Amino acid sequence: MSVQIAELEDRKKVPNIPFGEEVTGAEMLLRCLVLEQVEYIFGYPGGAVLPIYDSLYGGYFKHILTRHEQGAIHAADGYARATGKPGVVIATSGPGATNLVTGIATAQMDSVPLVCITGNVPQHLIGTDAFQEANITGITIPITKHNYFVRDIRDLPRVVKEAFYIATTGRPGPVLIDIPKDVCNAKAPFTYPETVEVRGYMDTLVPSDEEVNTFLAVIQAAKRPVILAGGGIIAAGADKELLAFAEKTRIPVINTFMGLGGFPGVHELALGMPGMHGSYTANQALLNADCVIGLGARFDDRITMGRTKEFAPKARIVHVDIDPAELGKNVATAVTVAGDVKSTLQKALPLAKACDSEEWIAQLKTWQEQYPYRYRKDGDQLKPQAVIELLYRSTDGEAIVTTDVGQHQMWTAQYYKFKHARSFISSGGLGTMGFGFPAAIGAQIANPGRTVIAVVGDGGFQMTNQELAIVAQYKVPVKVAIINNQCLGMVRQWQELFYDNRYSEIDLTCSPDFVKLAEAYGVKGLRASTPDEAEAVWAEALQHDGPVVVDFRVTPEENVYPMVAAGNTLDQMVLGDE
Repeated sequence: MSVQIAELEDRKKVPNIPFGEEVTGAEMLLRCLVLEQVEYIFGYPGGAVLPIYDSLYGGYFKHILTRHEQGAIHAADGYARATGKPGVVIATSGPGATNLVTGIATAQMDSVPLVCITGNVPQHLIGTDAFQEANITGITIPITKHNYFVRDIRDLPRVVKEAFYIATTGRPGPVLIDIPKDVCNAKAPFTYPETVEVRGYMDTLVPSDEEVNTFLAVIQAAKRPVILAGGGIIAAGADKELLAFAEKTRIPVINTFMGLGGFPGVHELALGMPGMHGSYTANQALLNADCVIGLGARFDDRITMGRTKEFAPKARIVHVDIDPAELGKNVATAVTVAGDVKSTLQKALPLAKACDSEEWIAQLKTWQEQYPYRYRKDGDQLKPQAVIELLYRSTDGEAIVTTDVGQHQMWTAQYYKFKHARSFISSGGLGTMGFGFPAAIGAQIANPGRTVIAVVGDGGFQMTNQELAIVAQYKVPVKVAIINNQCLGMVRQWQELFYDNRYSEIDLTCSPDFVKLAEAYGVKGLRASTPDEAEAVWAEALQHDGPVVVDFRVTPEENVYPMVAAGNTLDQMVLGDE
């Protein structure tokens, strides 16, 4: 029976949690989650977690039954990115647990707080190659912030408390809790610690006054400063502080891919995204700046192009990051501040002064006017860039937009000007195809009153499109925009440019009819092949109060420009046909 998201509110029961009562490990786990104020769980049941699901029967939580564990963890990830709260996912042992691996790695690369709960076979069967046994803690050591294998039911409350604490403090990340079935079935008196202390773990770093003064002295001596704002701005909730700091100091802002939305894309000081497919102005700013202020940014290879010695060659680099391991890791820095970006800016704001940067800002504006993002418009051909412009124009930049990975992802980053933090949700570090649609489901569940758009490719959508069942069942009104170029577009682009047009295994022309596929799940499906059709069907999609899949049939040979080829430097940018 279909259950609307609004109705799920009525199904959630928050019972009085008595302490000292003897309960099973499964019941204990759920009571811990209640005390952590968990609202939604995304999951898929199986033998090793049947005790947990039996305890769930009473209706503690709003549980979303996805159609694949990877859909569950990507939805939990989207929920976490859209809210800043930890996403929670449950999977059974063996293949259920291993199906979470890609999603765990995705969250780890992008610093997303998740608590992943897996079941395992009873402890006396561990190591016997029992049915659906997998060493998931061993498998996930490199891709989790921390993980636990619970051997004793009496440790379970402390472990859950520590897991949420570690996942959400410092540099956020995924934490996995593996619970053998015998621990779920065991009984013990329920307790829950009010606080935890993890030896050797530093959750928050507040910079000293001396560090902040040095930070400001270097910045305010600059004539051509630029801020490189990364995903740390969003994770720290420092978008308001960044806006105030940039306006007070008159320093232009570049947003990394993960930092999009951390500074309003329509602001006069906004320069867009840098790097491989970044704006001409953002890359020129990095090449000519005399001071680059990295705020919660990793200086990764998509910005530096792996040529770290040639990156920002005229600039002193100031780096602020909550993770000390990131400071000086990729680029040589003049000043480092190991601290939370929000607290750093809060301490700096009262002391900050305007830089002598107006001549620099004027030059950047000239570059923006001369070299904007642009593409050739060809009559009735539907260009993918035009579709993203349509999505932006029709929502005034107020939607939450998720993406898969590939050309459509870059066009979204280029042509949709994000105004707010937590409005752009995409797999940046790992580049996970299949992420965008389930992430949109999680984001929409977290924000039922907002428009949520999943911009996906025809390749990536087919990796997780079984989750159409979820949007139909719970009437989650996600709007899916398929940028359908009938091929693996980014792979095709690289094969065209660097492999002499040898197109190897990129043909997706035998994909299903996406309109009929949507309708088979009970979801509205629409299609457009021309600009006029696109305008009409998208208006219809936005007016529909339920989920919609729109198949935008775009020109297949379109490339993403500007582009800096791998191994080149930012001054070797190719602008494209225009």
